[in-house]
Amino acid sequence: MCLICGWIYDETTGDPEHGIAPGTLWADVDMNWTCPECGARKEDFEMVRI
Repeated sequence: MCLICGWIYDETTGDPEHGIAPGTLWADVDMNWTCPECGARKEDFEMVRI
């Protein structure tokens, strides 16, 4: 979950609009990827259980 805006990355859906295929594990998301909602960096995300 993005600590800036609350957007949640879901591994099952990925982020295809930004080059992250469905099924991509969070650990495999590139460090240069940014939040599609607010532009925060991957380091601004925290793992949450939903």
